[in-house]
Amino acid sequence: MLPGCTKIRHLARRWVKRDPVRYRGLREDLVAANMGVTLDRYLLRTFLVSGLFGTLWAIAAFLAMHLPVLPQVSVGIYNVFSIRLPVFVPTDTLQIAVSVLVFVLAAYTAYNFFLRYPSLAKKNRTTRINLLLHHAVAYMYAMRQGGAEMLGVFRAISGSSSVYGEVAHEFRRVVRDADYFGYDVITALRHLQETTPSEKLQEFVQDLISVVESGGDMLAFLETRVRTYQEEARFEQKTFLSTLQLVAEAYVTLFVAGPLFIIIVMVVMGFVSSTSVMQLSVIIYLLIPVGSLFFILFVDAISIKTEGIERYTGMRWLHEFGDARVEERTGEEPLVRQLAHYDRIRNLRSFLRHPFQAFLIEPNRTFFVAVPVALAYILLAVLATPAYPDVEVLIDVLDDHLIVALLIVLLPFGICYQVWRTKVMGLEAGIPEFLNRLSGINQVGLTLAQAITIIVKADLGVLTYEIRKIKRDIEWGASVQDALVRFEERIRTPTIARAVTLITTASRMTGDIGVVLNIAARDAAISETLKRERQAEMFIYTAIVYLVFIVFIFVVAVIDAQFLSALAGVDTLASGSMPGGIAFGNTSIATFERLLFHACLIQALFSGLIAGEMGEGSLRAGVKHAAMMVLIAFAIFTVFL
Repeated sequence: MLPGCTKIRHLARRWVKRDPVRYRGLREDLVAANMGVTLDRYLLRTFLVSGLFGTLWAIAAFLAMHLPVLPQVSVGIYNVFSIRLPVFVPTDTLQIAVSVLVFVLAAYTAYNFFLRYPSLAKKNRTTRINLLLHHAVAYMYAMRQGGAEMLGVFRAISGSSSVYGEVAHEFRRVVRDADYFGYDVITALRHLQETTPSEKLQEFVQDLISVVESGGDMLAFLETRVRTYQEEARFEQKTFLSTLQLVAEAYVTLFVAGPLFIIIVMVVMGFVSSTSVMQLSVIIYLLIPVGSLFFILFVDAISIKTEGIERYTGMRWLHEFGDARVEERTGEEPLVRQLAHYDRIRNLRSFLRHPFQAFLIEPNRTFFVAVPVALAYILLAVLATPAYPDVEVLIDVLDDHLIVALLIVLLPFGICYQVWRTKVMGLEAGIPEFLNRLSGINQVGLTLAQAITIIVKADLGVLTYEIRKIKRDIEWGASVQDALVRFEERIRTPTIARAVTLITTASRMTGDIGVVLNIAARDAAISETLKRERQAEMFIYTAIVYLVFIVFIFVVAVIDAQFLSALAGVDTLASGSMPGGIAFGNTSIATFERLLFHACLIQALFSGLIAGEMGEGSLRAGVKHAAMMVLIAFAIFTVFL
């Protein structure tokens, strides 16, 4: 660390020691947010970043005041007290004073933001913990049913952070305190109760400690909590749907009806003066996109989402056979080169054999192809476009090419994501029935491998093909656990990951896992029911967004076809000018037509994203809606207007 940073860090430590009560809440928020940084180091970063932020703004203000010509903006403020600067105050001194003031305000704003950021991160972790707690409790119940000790249960949950997210990170503290600090389980649980940000987890840990200390029935307690949390998840979803209904109405009022009314007024006023054109441009190109973006972020923040599954694969060099001698025989060089060549082209051959499968598995890969194609299309279109004498006609032509390029980027991703999402939803829909059949066959006395062999003959829809793959892996020598893990890695969804983790962990402990399979089936059925309820409710909001967009584009099209076209005809008869130069007042009608066209395109893009965010809980799911709405707007303005 640099000497200057060391001095600032010592200053931060003295600052904390001088007033420890002031930063007690910040220390607790840092621990609850699991940010992995001490209080003095966080304050050091806060001081440095705040000072840098203030310096950048002060430099920007100082340079802005040195501009040769500053725009004159009238804000309508009247100097009531007739305050004037003294004559002897030089201009440089005033600029320095303003820069210092800007530095203080910017640094203070950044400082307060960083002081409140841990509390925001704490609330975010609280939401994630509450969403996955009932799945973790179901896992604990299944493990306890198999005879595992509580510390072993906590250790298993902490090792499944890719499935249980922040809940696993919380129980990882219990394992850390027991393994490295020598705490007993009760003391470690009390420490977790003091540091966790989730009140629901605090209550669960407190009741768990009471059951352990009193020697109560742990299985009955966990089973009761699983059912309680599942009912609470249903209630939370109903509350969220009610909130989303209010949000949808606010979106219709603020970002569709409001801009539409303002556009109508601005179009009428624009034929009197050019000021309304500038205001209309600000509304279309700035307020609607920025407001829609903040609305999307707000819906994403309040949405009930299940965390995605992430797996981290590491490579390790094995030295078990490091002393083995490698013998190169004469005449085998061509075979060795052939194997090396095969290893190099194996992935390429797999891609050429199934080119679309790679895009369906990972839709983001479509951008690697679509973006270069779109850029090449724009380049060729610009080179092929002739030099039109009318600038308005040239802008309209380039607009059409840019929209086509945008559709080239959006459509492949939207199609591939929807195909993959449909497949995954079909697989998840068959998981509860698959687990129920596994449980019934296992309770008869058959093993998991034998149960899977029997279930292959059943019709479980899309899931049947994946079960055949599991059976094939087992026949080729893989264990049941490895075959299920490969199934999970192929699909990578939270529902399947939780079910596979539950089954594989329990099957390592005992062969009689019928009860565990029942728990997994019930948990998957509850998740599937909640998902279907949300999809049924969200379909209404998706339809509302489409209807609102159709109303918006219909009104704008009527204004363009009836009002502006009539004015253009009147002006053409009066002046005999060319269509590109038609004007009424101070602004050409072609300018208003272009602004209305861009308003529909911007509204189409953001309305589609909002439809995906509200209807399916994913911004990526809104890409197909955005592409469809942009295509509708483009077709209406190109073909019919």
